[in-house]
Amino acid sequence: MLIYHTGCAVPKTKVALTLEAKLVERVDELVVQQRFRNRSQAVEAALAEKLQRIARTRLAGECAKLDPKEEKALAEEGLAGSLETWPEY
Repeated sequence: MLIYHTGCAVPKTKVALTLEAKLVERVDELVVQQRFRNRSQAVEAALAEKLQRIARTRLAGECAKLDPKEEKALAEEGLAGSLETWPEY
């Protein structure tokens, strides 16, 4: 089921979640404090933030596998041969 909110171009999909009662209470407190409009917005924001963190962690892990000396050598190798082909400004 796709839900289109007025003024919102992003389609939303309705899902059902099972959460610990204390967690729902904490989310409800944030809604009462007007930190979020509703539970859905709070859960969506938390999920989006977590997915961004996972992506950054994965990127950092992949970057850690790189050998800086090897990467520099590859970069310089590519530049050395192409300097003559660059237009003069």
